[in-house]
Amino acid sequence: MLRPMHFDLMARDPGRAIAFYKAAFGWTVEKWDGPWDYYVITTGVPGEPGIDGGLSPSTGATLETNLTLGVVSLEEVTATVTAAGGTIVGDIRTIPGVGRMVTCKDTEGNSFCLMEEHQPDKHVEVGELSGV
Repeated sequence: MLRPMHFDLMARDPGRAIAFYKAAFGWTVEKWDGPWDYYVITTGVPGEPGIDGGLSPSTGATLETNLTLGVVSLEEVTATVTAAGGTIVGDIRTIPGVGRMVTCKDTEGNSFCLMEEHQPDKHVEVGELSGV
């Protein structure tokens, strides 16, 4: 079984959204020190039940909330997703210092992500690096 490990929210006005989540739920939100505009959300005390997430600015017509599932092997789990009738959206992409990730859709069109966390001793072929 795979459990959610992270969530992502989108916002047309990140400042307004951040203020809401801080006021409504007491979440901590900090700017990520990565290669694109992203905010890291901490929802509680480490070690307690629950997951943390992030927030991305959106200029699109629709807003999405995605769950990310932690996996040991993206290749193995994407094969099970497609065998069950789901689809893979785009290429596997690397998030520097974090890991490799891919977006999928279930049979109803709901998006979710799979994340293989960074393993310094794992060899990654150059051809696998796309996106970021």
